[in-house]
Amino acid sequence: MRKIDLFFAEYRGSHKNRINKLIHLICVPLVFWSILGFISLIPSSHFCASYFGCISIVSCATIILVTLFYLRLSLLISLIMLVIMLLMEHLTYTVNVQFGKNSWIFYTVVFMITCLLQLVGHQIEGKKPSFPKDLKFLLIGPIWLVRFVLKKAGIKY
Repeated sequence: MRKIDLFFAEYRGSHKNRINKLIHLICVPLVFWSILGFISLIPSSHFCASYFGCISIVSCATIILVTLFYLRLSLLISLIMLVIMLLMEHLTYTVNVQFGKNSWIFYTVVFMITCLLQLVGHQIEGKKPSFPKDLKFLLIGPIWLVRFVLKKAGIKY
């Protein structure tokens, strides 16, 4: 069995309940995005591009490292996640421009609410979250959702 399938099998073990899965469908991308938002606030130089906005060097490094982690698991999923992360970075740039120095408050509220909702989902499920056992599962959650979409579309990852 491929490593990615082992991760998915373990992740699936605590995500079987319909309500928990629905909560995660909404909250996992928001948690992932809010973490990217926090990273974007780390002071560093920026690259700017027309029609995209600016992205910090720290954010670029993070996206590269996460993409390399995903690349070790699946080429297709890593490419999809790269596009998703770049789109999230564009949204992050928009939030940072709109909220300025207070954008950290926005990311904190999104992070806390979505994490609490996921804990409620796990309470309903009756299973503990996967990530305390292995922090890699913070990166598996988003691709578990991508896998779900690919599977529904009949595309092998």
